[in-house]
Amino acid sequence: MKRSREKAASELFAALYPRLAGWCRRLVDDDETAHEIASEAFTRLWARWTSVTEPRGFLYVTAANLVRDHWRKLERERRAIHRATNEAAVRPQTEQADPSVRLLVQSLPERLRVPILLHYYADMPIREVSVLTGRKEGTTKADLHAARELLRAHLRRSLDHTL
Repeated sequence: MKRSREKAASELFAALYPRLAGWCRRLVDDDETAHEIASEAFTRLWARWTSVTEPRGFLYVTAANLVRDHWRKLERERRAIHRATNEAAVRPQTEQADPSVRLLVQSLPERLRVPILLHYYADMPIREVSVLTGRKEGTTKADLHAARELLRAHLRRSLDHTL
């Protein structure tokens, strides 16, 4: 029993780790951090191996949460550096208008962010995203639409400020 469990976990790791780590790499823009996140997702899966029915979904949702935590940590560090260097209280207009899609996705509410990450960054079909998030397909489509509209509005405002 233990041997088959280990074999199944090993096969899953071989099949999914490269793609999961690559997905994380696109989100965090750092190889080492991406591998840490992917490894941690597998560690958490292994700890719950007998109770997880959808390992792939568990891995991607866990990794998405770890990416979010990473982004939050970076933001806290950025703020601390900002305070420590006593820069002006008002950020320059170019920083306020940064149209970085990664930052915009990061700013989305979790209800919209997770489907965007799974569908567009992990290339999962809507049906699979809806299963992983526990939502109906129509709700997932509506969430993706709402997220795209928010991103579009943010980008439009950012571009208007830079002109």
